[in-house]
Amino acid sequence: MTLKFFDKLSQNFIELLNDKDDYNVIIIVENEKSFTAHSNVLKCRSISFRKELENVTPNENNIKKINKPNISDKIFEKILKYIYGGIIDLENVETRIIFDLMKAANEFEIEELSKKLENHLIETKSSWLKSHFSLVYRSIFSENNFKDLEKFCNDIIAKYPNLIFDAEDFTSLQESALISLLKRDDLQLEEIKVWEYIIKWGIAQNSTLPAELEEWTKENFTSLKITLQQCLPLIRYFHIPGTDVLKKLKPYKKILDKQLWGDLNQRFMAPDEPVKSIILPPRTTLVQELPTRTTELIKPSSTIITYEHVAEISSWIDRKSSTYSLTNTPYEFQLILRGSINGFTPQIFWDTCHGHVSTVVIIKVKGTEEILGGYNPLIWNGDHTTHKWESTNDSFVFSLKNGNIQNSILSRVKIPANAILGICKSSQYINGPYFGYGLFMVSNNSNFTLDNSCGCNNTSGHYEKPIRTTTSGFSIVDYEVFKVIKKIS
Repeated sequence: MTLKFFDKLSQNFIELLNDKDDYNVIIIVENEKSFTAHSNVLKCRSISFRKELENVTPNENNIKKINKPNISDKIFEKILKYIYGGIIDLENVETRIIFDLMKAANEFEIEELSKKLENHLIETKSSWLKSHFSLVYRSIFSENNFKDLEKFCNDIIAKYPNLIFDAEDFTSLQESALISLLKRDDLQLEEIKVWEYIIKWGIAQNSTLPAELEEWTKENFTSLKITLQQCLPLIRYFHIPGTDVLKKLKPYKKILDKQLWGDLNQRFMAPDEPVKSIILPPRTTLVQELPTRTTELIKPSSTIITYEHVAEISSWIDRKSSTYSLTNTPYEFQLILRGSINGFTPQIFWDTCHGHVSTVVIIKVKGTEEILGGYNPLIWNGDHTTHKWESTNDSFVFSLKNGNIQNSILSRVKIPANAILGICKSSQYINGPYFGYGLFMVSNNSNFTLDNSCGCNNTSGHYEKPIRTTTSGFSIVDYEVFKVIKKIS
């Protein structure tokens, strides 16, 4: 029989951490804040600390100093508590802190903690991971140790490749991340699009290349070929239509192997003849089934709006005089927040939507059949120290037809300087999104479902017309925020 007393052991070691008499290590972190520790404990619990301490010379008092300027005191305090007591308290901790804690654990080579936090984020914080996708994706590939998160992200990108390939900073994507995507058989991109993106990325890595292709020298093509040497074998060349091979591959044929270029030409002239080049299988295409009825909800993304609503909102975004049909709607609505899943506190809106651009907020009003909403083409900025008006000509608020409500109402911004109100950090526990005063979400109880503080008070004239027949405040049943993403044609 073995008796285990880990709780008491953990408690004693945490007491040792707080003991300032016998320390022999000082760790200085961000903002010059210092922590004391014991070298034997650090070396036993962290491979990184073991290697670093072996190369640090102690001072005259036999104390070793280590500088970690890139880690915050808040994160490092949690790391130290784990090292000594094996305890990580995640209760009421912001998801961004958990994410940074995972990265710090990886940096200190504490694999047990890093892996546990990685799985915790995937299993319980998937909504946050999706809404901060760019940050997450680039972080995991810079470290290259988060294989489960890598798969989580790549599964999303395979289905929604525009998240990365159409991003403004696509060309700064790490090569390892790009290669991992090119290897996917289920990447939902036409192969000629894959080729174009790869060329764009490769050119961006060579800043000295002439702007005009006609001016390129042999050395220029060689530079591009070397840059793309890991990517080029992953292109499914034999599944690119002949006209695209002629128009888009041929100008860059000097970066392709002569055998491959010859085999491509042979395939179009004599398709039944064998070739020497490796023929990769075509990428699988997911079949997108159209809804059988226009009133069908977006599944599984929304519990409030339908495909018909998406087509209508999309037509408003593009200022179309008629509504898009369900078969040619040019946008995808990617859910990034749902109150019934993420919570109804105003702060959750800012934590989740901060940094997102081109979003639609959808609100279901308590006690009525009303579905209200607003479109913000700008970025939601949660870092304001004071309230700040954001200007745009393209925002609008609306009421959607639903149940007894026969017709939708569209109200475009009338005073662009007062289109969107950025809420200061100190007031985000009460105030959610503000589309001028044409539509806003507020809760003095920090819960949008509990009071009647949300409203549509258009007396200020920020938007063209009211979207409700009454100016009384309301509570909500649920609300959703979608990122509006242009489909790749």
